Amino acid sequence: MTESSGAGRSTVRGRWTAWLFIIGSSLFALGAVPLYAEAVGLRLCAATFFVGSLFFTSAAFLQYREAVDALPAVGATRRPSFWVWAPQNLGWLAGSVQLAGTLWFNWSTGNALRDNLSAALTEQRVWRPDALGSVAFLVASGVALRDAGRGAVAGRPRPRTWKIGVINVAGSVAFGISAAAAFVIPSSGDVWNAELSNLGTLVGALCFLTGAILMLGPESTDASVPADRGTHP
Repeated sequence: MTESSGAGRSTVRGRWTAWLFIIGSSLFALGAVPLYAEAVGLRLCAATFFVGSLFFTSAAFLQYREAVDALPAVGATRRPSFWVWAPQNLGWLAGSVQLAGTLWFNWSTGNALRDNLSAALTEQRVWRPDALGSVAFLVASGVALRDAGRGAVAGRPRPRTWKIGVINVAGSVAFGISAAAAFVIPSSGDVWNAELSNLGTLVGALCFLTGAILMLGPESTDASVPADRGTHP
């Protein structure tokens, strides 16, 4: 494959990634609006989160593949184009941790669709993977922001990927607050602070939605930084 065709594929993949994040973030934001839950019922609201998590996973997988393709070749051979192990590469590390986080969200939101879960099972199958996914998003966004910051040049505006990274870090913090507030109290089975949990989810989703929209901007690359770098949460 020529360099120009590889760049074209990266651009198309980046746009797909942005749109998948836009749809997933929009569904998460919608599900966090109390009026929506009241209008459609808790089960359909939970289904909205689950479908949104699938879009997040699809976007995260494309970013992981982009990070793999960006890895330098070893000697005269190209790296494998699927699963690799390269934790020393910040782009790969951010993408892989983010992908793991989305899978935890899949598990959490999928189990939230089940009826009549006990408080103990809700804590194990809904809250715990949600908390793990939130931690993974925070770690991934921090790593991606550091990676994007390496492209900054003194005296020049910050690259777009760095700005997206800052927004995604804010979104990850909001998701973390949401997960903490959603802790299930064992004695009663109630959520610790449902209002704060919904607010954290809404703010986090809007942050990722903003970052994804910025990915669709006319600027395809920043100085010495790939276009998708720093977009990981």
